[in-house]
Amino acid sequence: MKGEVQPRTFAHFVRVHPSAIHLSRFSIRRVRAIVPLLLLFWVLKLSGFAADATDEERRKQFLKAREEMRTLPLTPAPEATPKPKPKPIQPAATPPPEPPATPKPEPMPEPETTPKPRPKTEPEPTPRPKPKPEPEATPKPKPPPVTPRPVTPTPKPRFTAPIVIEKSGFEEQRNIQPAPPAGWFEKWKYLTKSVRSEIDRAPVLSRRWRYIVIHNSGTRQGNAKAFEYYHLRVRKMPNGLAYHFVVGNGTSSGDGEIEIGNRWRRQINGGHVHSDFLNNIALGICLVGDYNRHLPTKRQLDATEELVRYLRQRVGKIDRKFAIVKAHREINPPRWPTDCPGDKFPYRWLHGKFD
Repeated sequence: MKGEVQPRTFAHFVRVHPSAIHLSRFSIRRVRAIVPLLLLFWVLKLSGFAADATDEERRKQFLKAREEMRTLPLTPAPEATPKPKPKPIQPAATPPPEPPATPKPEPMPEPETTPKPRPKTEPEPTPRPKPKPEPEATPKPKPPPVTPRPVTPTPKPRFTAPIVIEKSGFEEQRNIQPAPPAGWFEKWKYLTKSVRSEIDRAPVLSRRWRYIVIHNSGTRQGNAKAFEYYHLRVRKMPNGLAYHFVVGNGTSSGDGEIEIGNRWRRQINGGHVHSDFLNNIALGICLVGDYNRHLPTKRQLDATEELVRYLRQRVGKIDRKFAIVKAHREINPPRWPTDCPGDKFPYRWLHGKFD
């Protein structure tokens, strides 16, 4: 009904205004079609505006809510500050002098730091009693074995080469050599009964001693005790006196007196020849004196003759031959020449007696 009234008013308007009479009915129909479209457009626009308004409000609300959400972490910060208040429970375990310092707001973090290392120190005493580090200290004493090594230094061979016996092939089995029988008609002027019994008491191996070497001391006086001290303390020879026997010249011991060294009693190698091999198979007899300046005494030569003769019987024969008697310079290796027992020693007498 309302739609019919509007064209009438419009037609009435046309009638009133003759200038608009020329409008055709077609334009009126177009207007009729456009009007509802305009109305729909305005309705839609109004609804869109309302929607935009609602969207704008929602956006504002959303932004506001988001701002409020951002401020939320700031608000709990003051709440986080009161939380450390229960932490003073730890200083409660600390000694009473510390709580008075805690009431201050600023030093509060300080007591927090102090109790934290303290619980660390408390568990430390528990591992300390563990004796595990002690066994580690026990293997450390192993270095002491290094100390005995310098006890056997190399300078020892400088004075007398160490005894190193080289063996090749099968070593024949040797028995103890029995002492020679006492002869009814044998007379000994310098070999007293006590000296002979001491010589016989030594456990001599058969076929061991092949040589008897004659030396001179190179000094005008001396005896077995003095030479023992010199070889042991000065020359650092572990077995002391290098000779098996010493024959005195009347200065520090009797003229022609025979002294027995510890090497014969123990039946060990000598230290009188510059050869380990010879020292192990050669007996050494030292006559006190310097035979580059003077001759040995007659009693020394007689005592040496008796001693060598008795020793050759005592050590036994090797291949049906007695031990060979040599002067030191006749048996010493050519690489180490020596003039012992001196230029004035009677070598003819030596070879005439025992060759």
